[in-house]
Amino acid sequence: MIATYVVFCVIAMATNLGTQSALNWLLAKQGFADQFRLVAVLASGTLAGLLIKYVLDKRYIFEDRSRDLNSHARKFSMYTAMGLVTTAIFWIFEAVAFFIVPTTAGLMVGGALGLTIGYVVKYHLDRRFVFQVAA
Repeated sequence: MIATYVVFCVIAMATNLGTQSALNWLLAKQGFADQFRLVAVLASGTLAGLLIKYVLDKRYIFEDRSRDLNSHARKFSMYTAMGLVTTAIFWIFEAVAFFIVPTTAGLMVGGALGLTIGYVVKYHLDRRFVFQVAA
């Protein structure tokens, strides 16, 4: 299960950072300021990573088979709320790295480090509060 979780983290990280990299390139080509680009790429990458990770975690990590809309809405809301904590970790690492090295490489290195730390914390939060797996 740990190996599967790691693979899903890598998929979500690639989705997140790939979305960020593509949007950063596009916005830079259009001449948008660094500060605007940072906010836009953080938000878009985070949303893309969140969606793919939720689907994978729900089905394969926590083996949650619930299908009713109320259960799904509650769990996704809680999953997103737990993600706010770990997103803060991710964004802080990424923003600090970007301001130290204001390049795509700086953004990606900070993002990868922040996501790695954040996903470890997120697993434990999701297990305890979202999918309520007994310890």
